[in-house]
Amino acid sequence: MKRTFIKFMIAGAALLSAGMTEAGNPDRIGQSGANQLVMNPWARTAGWGWAGVAGVQGLEATYMNIGGLAHLDKTQIMFSNTNWLVGSGVSINSFGIAQSIGSEGVLGLSVMTTSMGEIEITTTEQPEGGLGTINPRLINMGIAYAKRFTESISGGVLVRIHSESIPNAGAQGVAIDAGIRYTETSDKSDKLKKDDIKFGISLKNVGPDVQYSGDGLGFKAINPSNDNEQTLLFRSQRYGLPTLINIGASYDFRLDATKETFSHRMTPALTFTSNAFSRNQLTAGLEYGFKELFSIRAGYAYEDGGLDYADRTSAFTGLAAGFSLDLPLSKDNDNGSFGIDYAFRHSNPFSGSHSIGVRLDLK
Repeated sequence: MKRTFIKFMIAGAALLSAGMTEAGNPDRIGQSGANQLVMNPWARTAGWGWAGVAGVQGLEATYMNIGGLAHLDKTQIMFSNTNWLVGSGVSINSFGIAQSIGSEGVLGLSVMTTSMGEIEITTTEQPEGGLGTINPRLINMGIAYAKRFTESISGGVLVRIHSESIPNAGAQGVAIDAGIRYTETSDKSDKLKKDDIKFGISLKNVGPDVQYSGDGLGFKAINPSNDNEQTLLFRSQRYGLPTLINIGASYDFRLDATKETFSHRMTPALTFTSNAFSRNQLTAGLEYGFKELFSIRAGYAYEDGGLDYADRTSAFTGLAAGFSLDLPLSKDNDNGSFGIDYAFRHSNPFSGSHSIGVRLDLK
């Protein structure tokens, strides 16, 4: 069964990669909306980009691959703050809680709010402002369920409500994520320990097109037939969601695997991302962990034209790095742990993005 599933995953990844290599249509770049749906708010996974799709677990799987949410022992609570593209005035706060229910299932809730800073209100009559300010807000709220179907296979679904608003206009919609994760659980030799090989496939942001509405789309005009002033309403264009598919794999090298317990782990990971409204990416990452107490990671996301400033379609250059520190709540580590995560993503222009988060894992 497990060998068959591995072959299926490899074959599926190869076919999808071949079929979707051209899916990043350059003619559609910039035509999607609700792009906060592809902004990673979590500090741990942001440190190596999409590379963590295969091995992610816990609450951060609500962004990367919901199938990884099932790999949670009991309870996890997380908070993260991101200074997005330093100099732009954009900040992101995210909060999540997940709880195992029964022996195999996990239920999760996540909330992400994005503040764009204060923007001066201007009109055609007063282009210099003086009318006050507005603070546009973007809110995503998701509820997810993941389950271990077998010891090796887990999957999940997430339903996310997203909202964008200013005082007199806004748009709301629904997006659905789905994901599956496979973990090789058999010991083949003294050097290949349990759970070393992981594969993951995730589908993100599938949902109906969205349209803005509100009084802000209205304007007053004189009806030439009777000289009466009337309020007319513009009808905004609908926009699609930034749908994408991730196919990833990772392998844990136990650098001291001959021992009953290991202290050093090195994990290379690779993910192919097919974007519907932007260029496709290939992300490679590497993570080192020491006794699951400290880990450091880095990643690079390559896309066509990404190395040329004139041809790039994103402020991010592809480089990301971060670290995590996990402190046990008791000497025997039976009560869980408290974690601190940090990530940096390089960008040009702007001065990169910084994320810092805290985690509480209870057993």
